[in-house]
Amino acid sequence: MSLAGAALRGAPWKLAAFTGGGVAAVNMLIGLVFSGADPGGALSLGAGLFFIVAAAGALFNPGASGIDRVTRNARAWSLKHPWRFALLPAAATAAVTYPIQLILDGEGIFGSLFDALWGGALVYLVVGLLGVAVKGRARNS
Repeated sequence: MSLAGAALRGAPWKLAAFTGGGVAAVNMLIGLVFSGADPGGALSLGAGLFFIVAAAGALFNPGASGIDRVTRNARAWSLKHPWRFALLPAAATAAVTYPIQLILDGEGIFGSLFDALWGGALVYLVVGLLGVAVKGRARNS
């Protein structure tokens, strides 16, 4: 986990926050207009996208200028081990969305846990597949 955390250091956090927050706001507005608001679902979707964008930024730009040697080496590790790297954003998504689901959706302890784990699993799948794609692209070029 420490290598994955080091790889995420210097990730595009502002872009990730803008994307996650923007998607959550749009989702909330659409819910308000059409079918009733679901703040828990909107915030959970935004949190998942936040971590996906941050992880993708670390994967797609492993040798970015302005990062230190440790971060560069950790990002190289993340390209060699994309599924291990994907565990950190997935766990972070599940950890962030669990209280959101528990407090805002009122599904109870186990329903919220189930939703948070599904969200984490989807982030794991997306980030892992992005890592495999970048790994293949780096090998072919």
